[in-house]
Amino acid sequence: MNQDHIRNFCIIAHIDHGKSTLADRLLELTGTVEKRAMKAQLLDKMDLEREKGITIKLAPVRMKYKEYELNLIDTPGHVDFSYEVSRSLEACEGAILVVDASQGIQAQTLANVYLAMAADLKIIPVLNKIDLPAADVERVSAEVVSLLGCTKEEILHISAKTGQGVEAVLERVVQDIPPPTGDSSEPTRALIFDSYYDDFRGVILYVRVVDGAIHKNTPIKMMATAAQGIALEVGALKPDMSPLQGLQAGEIGYIVTNLKSTREAKVGDTVTLPGSPAGEPLPGYKDVKPFVYAGFFPESNEYYQELKDAIEKLSLSDSALQYEPENSPVLGFGVRVGFLGLLHMDIVRERLEREYNLDLVVTNPSTDYEISLLSGEDIDIKSAADLPDSAKIREIREPWIKGEVVCPKEYVGGVIQLIAGKRGLQKNLSYVDAQLALIDFEAPLANLLTDFYDQLKSITSGYGSFNYELDDYRAEDLVRLDFYVAGEKVDALSIMVHRSEAQSLGRTTVEKLKEVIPRQNFQVSLQAGIGGKFIAREDISAYRKDVTTGLYGGDVSRKKKVLAKQAKGKKRMKRFGKVDIPAEAFTVLLKRD
Repeated sequence: MNQDHIRNFCIIAHIDHGKSTLADRLLELTGTVEKRAMKAQLLDKMDLEREKGITIKLAPVRMKYKEYELNLIDTPGHVDFSYEVSRSLEACEGAILVVDASQGIQAQTLANVYLAMAADLKIIPVLNKIDLPAADVERVSAEVVSLLGCTKEEILHISAKTGQGVEAVLERVVQDIPPPTGDSSEPTRALIFDSYYDDFRGVILYVRVVDGAIHKNTPIKMMATAAQGIALEVGALKPDMSPLQGLQAGEIGYIVTNLKSTREAKVGDTVTLPGSPAGEPLPGYKDVKPFVYAGFFPESNEYYQELKDAIEKLSLSDSALQYEPENSPVLGFGVRVGFLGLLHMDIVRERLEREYNLDLVVTNPSTDYEISLLSGEDIDIKSAADLPDSAKIREIREPWIKGEVVCPKEYVGGVIQLIAGKRGLQKNLSYVDAQLALIDFEAPLANLLTDFYDQLKSITSGYGSFNYELDDYRAEDLVRLDFYVAGEKVDALSIMVHRSEAQSLGRTTVEKLKEVIPRQNFQVSLQAGIGGKFIAREDISAYRKDVTTGLYGGDVSRKKKVLAKQAKGKKRMKRFGKVDIPAEAFTVLLKRD
């Protein structure tokens, strides 16, 4: 197809502002999908996506409108997948910015707008859900105008649910978004903006051809990983795969390869032809590093192999997933897995439980720490249990993030207090408009892992939204907080914590453990300690059996004798008894109340 008639664009929005619904209407209007095959959130293929109402995996689709070829990429909205979003934006020339007319601009709207501006895209502002009684078109239009610097007339008003005004969006896409400017005579370069593993066909790449062309059955090479393969099939998604002879410069489509894992073809890599390779890869590729880690253990040790196989299969299609075997004296054999964020962890856990029928025990999520030893060596640890002896450590560095919170101005005080309570530093406070405040801050990632988002939502009555990116590693006064159950240290419960917060966290955690761990026939002590010094303690009292019920009358010494015998038995039981620790104890830090 002539490049002048191609338009590549994506839809960006905060979670739940209606981008998947808008994509549905566009597919209907252009006749890409027949009415009878249509269903809500058509591009969200996973059950999880439909249930949670979020897009997890992006999906490209090719549409025909008048004499134009429109390539749409439906991007994920969540902060954990911002690298995937940035690669998708690089594959486009324009973006439709969808803003909910009842909720207004949110944190991820801002984050994605900045990404789109960085990629130099033409942004078309669209107000969605104007048919809702709560829609405040005037206020939200003013927010969009101050954010983008556009005029009020440029903002389109639509209702993606009813289809009102959607035709105007297509017209604007054709008029305003520039056509691609690739050179078909140059050596081939194609950007991978997504890849996944198909059990029957191998790795399938979603690519945007920037220069040159890729034809069926030609050898291909990845420039960053140096992996080589064959393009067994190329084509476009309409939204199902429809094979073509080749993909030309400016087009978006898929390539079925003979590769065995997405680790060989990562998002952001450049595809070229080994026969006439390109000199320079496309810019912006980076290795995505996980920064949230959690231990996954099967409920019973006999299922360890099944868990390992399931994670291996999942990692074939998710190149950001990293894992290594882990052994815990209490939980047995398991796997320590690295994730891009808490939502990513949640999704992987649910997929393992559903698709592979596993019952899992998941330990408290932690982040990674950089440690400088007195010997001059630097090491990286993923779990508090791996911390070396404190006498050998010079300093411990923890990851800090740059975050931004968008909330109505009346909640600013509460949000700033919340940030300060998490050892955060408020950097800047600005106003998007008369109602909305934008708070920039820095904070240690570990303190935001457990319940920061929940607390933010409750402080701002659900109106606050939050977005972050990793900043750097900073040296802090960090210690390892250990927990002891009946005098035995439980490594899986150990956490890294700032010395100033150790006392209160130790105290609240042993109180929560006391509620979770069942009573035994003997007294059980729960202790929190730093380097062998205990800082908090709770006791779970023993079950009492009245052994004197059978005695009536007679001397008091008979009673004393029976009670002494019981006390002796309890003492012996305390020495040999094992405490059964339930699975909930390992996620006790995630639960607030």
